[in-house]
Amino acid sequence: MKVRVWDLPVRLFHWALAACVTVSIVTGLIGGNAMQYHYWSGYCLIALLVFRLVWGVIGSRHARFWTFIHGPRAIARYLRGDDPRPPHLRLGHNPLGSLSVIALLAVVTLQVVSGLFANDEIFNEGPLASYVSGRTSAIFTFYHTTIGQPLIYALVGLHLAAIGYYAVFKRENLVRPMLTGDIDTVAGAPAARDTWAVRLLALLILAAGGVLAWWISSLGSVGGY
Repeated sequence: MKVRVWDLPVRLFHWALAACVTVSIVTGLIGGNAMQYHYWSGYCLIALLVFRLVWGVIGSRHARFWTFIHGPRAIARYLRGDDPRPPHLRLGHNPLGSLSVIALLAVVTLQVVSGLFANDEIFNEGPLASYVSGRTSAIFTFYHTTIGQPLIYALVGLHLAAIGYYAVFKRENLVRPMLTGDIDTVAGAPAARDTWAVRLLALLILAAGGVLAWWISSLGSVGGY
């Protein structure tokens, strides 16, 4: 039977995050006039991350952090092929996949925050760079360009590799559920609430994140990072 696992807000967040991260990477590498789009994608990421943080607490069942954050013991047992959960409760992210999700969200968040305080001392300055000392801004800039950027590449690469591995070796399509929201599973599996009321709540949270991003952008004279 098909069960709704990923609500529409989570699915839209997933693809919007992928798009914004891609735009940020490409425009950051191009530089020059493309940096304006780098700034805009960064502000979009702020709104998206605010939404996901809140949705991870009050969102639908499988979107909530408590349903897929696992400790080291659970991850080790999963790697040994020992998952004590009954099949109808193995929906959403598995223990190893949840680790990847949390890592990606954390690294993207650090990249966005560091960009807000970064300053290349030539053309580009984050909207919050003038609120910290030059040394502090330099530290954020170093992280943003030298540490955070390769971490983003590595985690995105691992994410894509995992999708390929599951498709080739486990014959499991991880992309389709993130498009349709549904997976085939056993009877009795708990479904995610995906009503229009839920979607409206998600939209309001995203709008609040957008307002926060706009306010942050207004703090800097350059308006970008």
